[in-house]
Amino acid sequence: MNARGTQTLLHGLTQTDIDTLFAIAREALHRSTLHRDMGWLPDLDPFPERMRQPAATFVTLHTDGKLHGCIGSVEPRLPLVWDVAKNAIAAAHHDPRFPPLRPDELDRTEVEISILSPLQELPYASFEDLMAKVRPGVDGVMVARGWQRGLLLPQVWEDLPDRRRFLEHVALKAGAGPEIYLDPETKVYIFQVHSFTQPAPMAR
Repeated sequence: MNARGTQTLLHGLTQTDIDTLFAIAREALHRSTLHRDMGWLPDLDPFPERMRQPAATFVTLHTDGKLHGCIGSVEPRLPLVWDVAKNAIAAAHHDPRFPPLRPDELDRTEVEISILSPLQELPYASFEDLMAKVRPGVDGVMVARGWQRGLLLPQVWEDLPDRRRFLEHVALKAGAGPEIYLDPETKVYIFQVHSFTQPAPMAR
């Protein structure tokens, strides 16, 4: 298991809590993939208060080393354990870029859970100023204009280390081009994550 970023966990979570989140994600994947139970959520009662607090998370799946789904929330509305379960199911079956996860792929799928910090609006005077303020490898970025939304997690810096290309891809996720950053109605937000990866069962 790999933890990116600082070792101080959000919400006071322990390593046991992180292991429990992976167990929840795996249970959600199995129930939705094997039994078509797309609405499963764990009972909250057995979990400590810190795991029942609202949290924003993303769940990312890699099958045979290739991206197979990434879905998440940017605002903390659901309890942490519910948000992880919901996003695991969505990443497996509702990411429009990929086919639904198959039963034979369950043991070949790596799970990554990212817990987001609160969004922080990032004021900027120009696109060059924005590029200078965004921190590669640290900040995730969300751009918002009206109904348009685009977001990339900090992990994507590994594939897009250039600031300009990273921000261009954030705009593409919003269905726009780089000119979106020049619109006075546009808002840009940054956030950080604590990210934890569990290898595929077959790999372990």
